[in-house]
Amino acid sequence: MKIMDNLRDGYEILKENNISSYKIDCEILMSQTLNISREEVLLSLEKEIKKEEREKYFNLINRRKKDEPIAYITNTKSFWRDNFTTNKNVLIPRPDSEHLVEQTIRLIRKKQAKRILDVGVGSGCLSISILKERPNCKCDAIDTSKNALKLAKINAKLHQLLDRIKFYKRDVDNFCIDKYDLVISNPPYINKHKIKYLDSIIYEPKIALDGGLDGLEVIRKVISKSKHLLKINGKLILEIGYDQKYKVTKFLKEKNFYINKIIKDYGNNIRCIVSTKIN
Repeated sequence: MKIMDNLRDGYEILKENNISSYKIDCEILMSQTLNISREEVLLSLEKEIKKEEREKYFNLINRRKKDEPIAYITNTKSFWRDNFTTNKNVLIPRPDSEHLVEQTIRLIRKKQAKRILDVGVGSGCLSISILKERPNCKCDAIDTSKNALKLAKINAKLHQLLDRIKFYKRDVDNFCIDKYDLVISNPPYINKHKIKYLDSIIYEPKIALDGGLDGLEVIRKVISKSKHLLKINGKLILEIGYDQKYKVTKFLKEKNFYINKIIKDYGNNIRCIVSTKIN
């Protein structure tokens, strides 16, 4: 059968299972099956595919129809300007988190040499994206998950940054290596009781989502520890939940942080706070 016919069959299966992105998903999965770009798929619609390729394609379609994220099926996700390897041990990089990268690089001039700490590094997409934009900076990255650190190292190697980023299996409470110019973090910030209602919980690691009873348990830890990890006038760039602005800014002020910016995401929800340690 031709690529076009297999795509149509895939469209129908995903559409029947209420996958709203059925068309692009089928094209991505065909690209994965044939090991060619999505653009090449669309330029080769009349090409015949082998029986084993068709079987592989529909195995992927069957995973997607159960709502497994494309990023876990293909083990890759685009973020900022690059692609990152991903798997079920880490949260899938999301476009809204790109605001942390944007705000961080705005704080660092092109040739400046700053030391950065990434708390909860996950896939490494934040720190790696920042280091590629600011070639004189270096980063320490911590996570409590050894599997997340393993993946972050894979991504650092992929992007040729192993010489500029060091990884530590530590909780932020037990970390004290250096003083930093900037601390960045996308911590777990979902209320423990709301996690079960998320579609992503079936596949994404709970540890990367669970922010405790009020969603702020890890955020408070990051803020409290950043007070000691940052140099005077150092910056804390923090991702938060859409409804956490008041409580987080209040806690930051109690810990002697000045609120520089509150950033909204692509959906016009509060997503990121930039603050400065003032003493």
